[in-house]
Amino acid sequence: MSANITIVGNGLLRECVAEQLAPNHHLTLLPDLEAPISKQTTLLLVMHDYWNPSIYKKAEEVAREIGIDWLRGFLSFGEGVIGPLVRAGREGCSQCADTRKMMAATDREDLWKIQQVLSKRNTIEDQWLSQTGLLQIAQLITNDVQNLTDSARPQLEGAIHLINMASLESSRHRILPDAYCSVCSSLPEDSQTDAVITLKPSIKVSGYRCRSINDLRNVLSNDYLDSRTGLLNRLMIDFETAYADAIVNLPLFTGNEGSAGRTNSYAMSEMTAILEGLERSCGIDPKGKRTVVHECYRNLDRALNPLQLGVHSEEQYKEQGYPFTPFHPDRKMNWVWGYSLIEKEPILVPERLAYYSMGCGDGFVFETSNGCAIGGSLEEAIFYGMMEVLERDSFLISWYAQLPLPQIDPYSSNDEELHLMIDRMQELTGYDLYLYNATMEHGIPCILTITKNGTSDTDRLNLMCAAGAHLDPVRAVKSAIFESVGLITPLNKDFKKKKDEFLAMYHDSSFVKKMDDHGMVYGLPEAEERLHFLLNQNRPMQTFQEAFQPSKYHADLTDDLNTMLQTFRRLNLDVIVVDQTTPEIKRNGLHCAKVIIPGILPMTFGHHLRRVTGLSRVLKVPKQLGFIDRDLTIEELNPYPHPFP
Repeated sequence: MSANITIVGNGLLRECVAEQLAPNHHLTLLPDLEAPISKQTTLLLVMHDYWNPSIYKKAEEVAREIGIDWLRGFLSFGEGVIGPLVRAGREGCSQCADTRKMMAATDREDLWKIQQVLSKRNTIEDQWLSQTGLLQIAQLITNDVQNLTDSARPQLEGAIHLINMASLESSRHRILPDAYCSVCSSLPEDSQTDAVITLKPSIKVSGYRCRSINDLRNVLSNDYLDSRTGLLNRLMIDFETAYADAIVNLPLFTGNEGSAGRTNSYAMSEMTAILEGLERSCGIDPKGKRTVVHECYRNLDRALNPLQLGVHSEEQYKEQGYPFTPFHPDRKMNWVWGYSLIEKEPILVPERLAYYSMGCGDGFVFETSNGCAIGGSLEEAIFYGMMEVLERDSFLISWYAQLPLPQIDPYSSNDEELHLMIDRMQELTGYDLYLYNATMEHGIPCILTITKNGTSDTDRLNLMCAAGAHLDPVRAVKSAIFESVGLITPLNKDFKKKKDEFLAMYHDSSFVKKMDDHGMVYGLPEAEERLHFLLNQNRPMQTFQEAFQPSKYHADLTDDLNTMLQTFRRLNLDVIVVDQTTPEIKRNGLHCAKVIIPGILPMTFGHHLRRVTGLSRVLKVPKQLGFIDRDLTIEELNPYPHPFP
């Protein structure tokens, strides 16, 4: 089918493309985008022998103004780049492609600087220009144009082709629209109306998941993991660990964030790692809606008081060089809309508490990924966000109050997979497992685990702690085992190299600055005494049956959620949800949520960043559970860094 095509550009690539298309299409050739585009044009091609970002920004403006599709081709650093095919009026454009390609590169900072220089209309001639390579690029463009004119789906819709000019090897790479794109993104404003959450039925398909990993397998790999343009750009498999360990990398302009998946299957671990990476991407900052509320707390009618979430003490804020300042109700800051599942109404939440890295700069606290979870439905994401909040709260209360938690016999679960996991751990790593019932007053099963070195090798971590929470306590145990045992092999190497540094942290807690420091300090034999309140118990172990009351099984996950909400309502604990879902994951039916339960202890990393001020729960719950006969005081809390890895 013939089409009216305008080709803009100059150089050898434009000539090759024009020569290939001329027999079948009506062509108009223009040197640049200053000349008007014919009204008969149905497709715009922009072809150059070099990379010039300013040209593509102009092409976006022109094509959108007249409402036509367009496609680019150029050479850059020994590589031919074709695409994406930009559809009129749709998200996903050349600027999205450049951002994705740049972010996935290891030298992204240098590429960004080059882009800024070239945006001033400078050009870099490519040294790998060859007639053979140009013919290859031209043929790929011709094929895609033909698919477009024949009403077939072009390969370059939502993708780019990269051609190695030395080997002529070509590859196709997925391009997801960039939520922050200044050209094609149309993020809605964050609003009170859109924050309303109505819990819908969410039927369980696999365990407590409403979508199975197998169902998501192709989607996760094809849409998100790509070494050249992916939201996640690298997959690593660790074959040394006791269980299947997969790690994906989330590239950020400031560095890289690794996310791990640990299960009994490498395929499952890979998918889990991708989901963890997507969760991390959603939780960093708002990408699904545009923040519009910038106001001080005192002037807001319906807003969450940040002091309810725990802050640092006056002494901490007064420390020289402390990175945060006390909260003040008259200081303006960004707020986002969340929704209270207890009060059933929208509520404003400080943006820096709704997204985990927003605490940098002039914040009053630093928030981590507490309560962030991804799921196949919003209900599933909320469920697992609640589990993470409870897991960390139970761990911290147990630590700060030094609760002598009841020990559980790990072989009393009647779960064969768990028994095999424990046997494998002992055989391959030489570590023994200790389980403790850390369930708090809400009654939702929480587990604290200690894996302890059973060998005489002092160059290995002596012990490592972890935690889990789930309505099914066996699932909580498995989660904690994967989390701790999966880390032991790589961490042992680091422990041996840096034992002196960790010894210094043991003697001076102010040196515990990073997340990894917490677990590594307790790898020292000297630090074991700090866990004697758990390890040195002289009473019979509980069985799973004694420790946990059997819960009613629901086929609908939302029924489980509603049951838990009834418990929190009875305990006067609110449950607030901030929907962190981004367009990147929404396209595949995934959801991400941040769950905030005011009063619950938040996990912090860096001993100087601990947050217990304003959280009376840590002082009162030990008495409610019957461990002591009075409320604790702040001065009585465990002064040492927590051992959460």
